[in-house]
Amino acid sequence: MESKAKILGHPIHPVLIVFPLGLLATSVIFDIVALVSHAPRWAEFATYLTAAGVVGGLLAAVPGTIDWLAIPRGTRAKRVGLVHGVGNVIVVGLFLLDWVLRRETPAAPPPGSIAAGLIGLGLALVTGWLGGELVGRLGVGVDDGANLNAPSSLSGRPATASAYAGGERRHFGQPAYAGAERRGRGV
Repeated sequence: MESKAKILGHPIHPVLIVFPLGLLATSVIFDIVALVSHAPRWAEFATYLTAAGVVGGLLAAVPGTIDWLAIPRGTRAKRVGLVHGVGNVIVVGLFLLDWVLRRETPAAPPPGSIAAGLIGLGLALVTGWLGGELVGRLGVGVDDGANLNAPSSLSGRPATASAYAGGERRHFGQPAYAGAERRGRGV
């Protein structure tokens, strides 16, 4: 199922999600460094990372929602996508709580703030896995006809078009995902 929210031929959601995921995970790591090292500047850095990660998460949710709305009803992908999306809203909510609790004293966040971040990160690992399930297993966001020799998305040609203009070319099957040839041989 091809993504409905694209830029330059690529789905927008997976491009945007790396920012909040990285920022929020790093904020938790910085909080741990602050606790272990007793250096408050790390907690202060974590506060700024958390705020930026929350904003990034909200931005990434928009194209994710657009893509989820395009998934056919009654499919496993629709159900997994719902859990993925709702779970990520909860993740962003936990990190928003983390940020609100530490706003007054960024260099000395209260324990509830750090706990919200840790729980949010744990849940983000689960929702991230679900996102991988949506793409890698269920084909959400994958161009129709995707194959190992598809032309560049910048070419304007569909994925099913030949990547070669002429001459001799090897023919590969048209699996929609890499690894199909290994599974077909039982490897």
